[in-house]
Amino acid sequence: MSGEANAGKALIVAVDGSSYARIPIRTRVVMPGDDLDAFVREYAESEVRPGDILFVTEKIVAITQGRSYLVEEIKPRKLAYFLSKYVTRTPYGIGLGMPETMEMALRECGTPRILLAAAVAAVTKAFGRKGDFYRIAGDKARAIDGPTSGTIPPYNKAVVLGPERPREVAAHLKQLLGGASEVAVVDINDLGGNILGSTLDKTGEKRLLRILKDNPLGQGHQSTPLGIVRAT
Repeated sequence: MSGEANAGKALIVAVDGSSYARIPIRTRVVMPGDDLDAFVREYAESEVRPGDILFVTEKIVAITQGRSYLVEEIKPRKLAYFLSKYVTRTPYGIGLGMPETMEMALRECGTPRILLAAAVAAVTKAFGRKGDFYRIAGDKARAIDGPTSGTIPPYNKAVVLGPERPREVAAHLKQLLGGASEVAVVDINDLGGNILGSTLDKTGEKRLLRILKDNPLGQGHQSTPLGIVRAT
């Protein structure tokens, strides 16, 4: 089931003097209503070895939790239209730069917090500082994925929220796979990444981020929502 790495990304990397293989696992497209346990068993159970780290994209966790919404189902308020105009879009994702994703951020994080984040970001951006909006809005806002042309259907027309209880999900999946390997729920893209929840300690999480920082799974049609990190 192993797939290919994101284009131009090596499968082997060196971090802190050690060498690690990043092994993408190609799967079918995860759909709302899928059972995450069954999905992980089907694609990862035979691939994971003791001592490995299984990393799971936050998007498939969220989808199996029913946290995916078609754009046409979301009715943004006027405030969402206004705030989304001031969000910088990147080639790697629309973020909160459309009314529908901003509306979901307002619902997830609360209107006061989003307004505070927007106000602070407007001031600090004028002084050349970036990133304050998401630092204040938090992981729930950062994890919202909007539709892009490179996203696998049907999610090219959907907004996917961040997963609920990612640390608990990681702990559960570790036990599901026998407890001999670690598990991390990750949000990684070509601009950076976050570990949303894992069975690693803080040092292990920081190391894993360095191992995955170049986004070896890719963003679009690679269909590799699972991967393994293995010391070599």
